[in-house]
Amino acid sequence: MKVLVTGAGALLGQGIIRSLLESSLAPTVIAADPSPLAAGLYWTPYRYQIPMATDEHYLARIEALLDRERPDAVMVGTDVELLVFAEHRERLERAYKTHVIVSDPRVVKIADDKFLTYEFFAQNGFDAPASALPGGEEALIERVGFPLIVKPRVGARSVGVHKVHDREELARAIASVHNPVIQECVATDRDEYTAGVLCFDGTCDATIVMRRDLRDGNTYRAYVDRYPELNAMVRRMAEALRPHGPANFQFRLDDGRVKVFEINGRFSGTTPLRMRAGFNEVEMVLRRVVLGEPITQPLVQPMTILRYWTEVVVPRDAEVSKA
Repeated sequence: MKVLVTGAGALLGQGIIRSLLESSLAPTVIAADPSPLAAGLYWTPYRYQIPMATDEHYLARIEALLDRERPDAVMVGTDVELLVFAEHRERLERAYKTHVIVSDPRVVKIADDKFLTYEFFAQNGFDAPASALPGGEEALIERVGFPLIVKPRVGARSVGVHKVHDREELARAIASVHNPVIQECVATDRDEYTAGVLCFDGTCDATIVMRRDLRDGNTYRAYVDRYPELNAMVRRMAEALRPHGPANFQFRLDDGRVKVFEINGRFSGTTPLRMRAGFNEVEMVLRRVVLGEPITQPLVQPMTILRYWTEVVVPRDAEVSKA
């Protein structure tokens, strides 16, 4: 089995590669990234430099790579590439006899935009942090009061996020953030969870929930437990969203109520942590789409997972091919 992974320099792409390297399927991993210094490139001898997703030649270079390597599956390792693959998935799958693991553009757009995420949950009867766009902040203040959170509608890793405590701070934050959304500040850092789901054809086949601690917007400690009620809620949300394969819900518990503030319509930065808990979602997806095996819910064992830095040594004669 051969799998192409983009974003070998990103936390997400690297997590996918690590999950593949530890999979019992032992696939051949082809790694791709715009930077020749992306660490994940050097975990496999099959590595390619590709343009940035915003480059006009990006898709053509991806197609040249698919034509050359003919992978059984493609896994997207950065947010910025998702919509390109989503819009061309069916054509790429037909042309290159591969499986592109990406949801349809509707799911990608909902997950990419924090206000569309809020609207999705409100329209489907789920709780979410009360939210407003600029111009609607007074009604939001009347409804939930301060503090509030101001963040970019499209963003990640807590970049550009402001916690504000009065109207003066709110006005400054709205002025400083590009395309902002204003949201209710829900619960505390100790009440934050991340959940992974696998869903095909509207049926959620597997879920896992972990409580987490954040540093610089990324999970650096995860607390795995079975959380039956939370998993049941996440399953309902996934079946309403209908992703193609993986999705990730980030939420806080507010007086026992699940309030999701972010969706990732893809694998997530916590994918390799879930793999350590016996939930190798990357392998499960490959077994389903390539081998035709059904996904079964793994039995997750309670544990604590601690993240740490490590190193990759690149020999002076190491080469990266151009896609």
